[in-house]
Amino acid sequence: MDALARIIDANANRAREALRVMEDAARFGLNDAALSEAIKRLRHQLREALGALALDDLALAASRDTPGDVGTGIATEQEGRRRGLGDVAGAAAARLTEALRSIEEAAKACSLGGAGAFEAMRYEAYEVEKRLRLGLGGGRAAPWRLCVLVTESLCRLAWERVAEEAIAGGADCLQLREKAMDGAELLRRARLLVEIARAAPSRPAVIVNDRPDVALLAGADGVHVGQTDLPVEAVRALAGRRLLVGVSTHGVEQARSAIAAGADYCGVGPMFPTSTKNAGPVVGPALLRAYLSLPGAPAHLAIGGITAENAAALAGEGCRGVAASSFVCGSTDPRGAAARIVEALGGAALRPRVSAGAG
Repeated sequence: MDALARIIDANANRAREALRVMEDAARFGLNDAALSEAIKRLRHQLREALGALALDDLALAASRDTPGDVGTGIATEQEGRRRGLGDVAGAAAARLTEALRSIEEAAKACSLGGAGAFEAMRYEAYEVEKRLRLGLGGGRAAPWRLCVLVTESLCRLAWERVAEEAIAGGADCLQLREKAMDGAELLRRARLLVEIARAAPSRPAVIVNDRPDVALLAGADGVHVGQTDLPVEAVRALAGRRLLVGVSTHGVEQARSAIAAGADYCGVGPMFPTSTKNAGPVVGPALLRAYLSLPGAPAHLAIGGITAENAAALAGEGCRGVAASSFVCGSTDPRGAAARIVEALGGAALRPRVSAGAG
């Protein structure tokens, strides 16, 4: 019984510590009140479940032998490294579920009633871990200044040249947006766009609209999804950390949902009237202001009807990045059009011309 008591005592402490770390991550890292409350409930459930085991708490404390515990001196190199709050929370969640399983099994061995409560908590902890890890897994996208949405039907010049000229004008992100294109041709174009971007000295990011499978096969940096496309969770299940995931948002609640799901960046709009199909009603700069005030908001791209003129107005609202399509693609001078938007946002002056194949 002494060994089993030590197991229960040690893992009760481990579970309590893990839950506190997870709650702090949800509270201060995600500013997520609902998730913080769910983790807090788990802490209370743990206390009640331990009390239901009818073990003498003084006897448990007396069974503790920290100086004589051979496990305290065992550590791995990985335990001393964390890449960020997501890793911190993930490690805590792993400790929690392991500890709950250990308490559950020790309670069975002691013939104590209530072991099932720890099993139920473990299943609930798996779901809490999922929400926490997905939420903390987002926000990885760089704060791009200008993302050009490349759609051939909008281009006055060959789409490949438009991409090259947009990069030369300062675009630091390109999104391939071909809603009706067959998969084989879309993949070919995505691979070509990646080649064009990788050949440029500035190495802009490449995003594929709607299709995480094509983005993965083409070696793109990410995928952008709309409100009726695959949810962030489904893209993560397919791609994990291999792709950045952007989400189009047209209201504050959609933005909150995207942030909670772990979006790496959000498209916010439409800011202005646009010819793009299914863009939704114009919400204007008010949505941008609301988005910028959201706790934990990742990088943003203001979308919808973006021009050099209105980009300057958005910059005055705190905008740091925009996504433009017709203004650049439909110009006979896409390089100049891109440069004007970048300058309107307070960016660098016109960049030297580059072309695909340049070293």
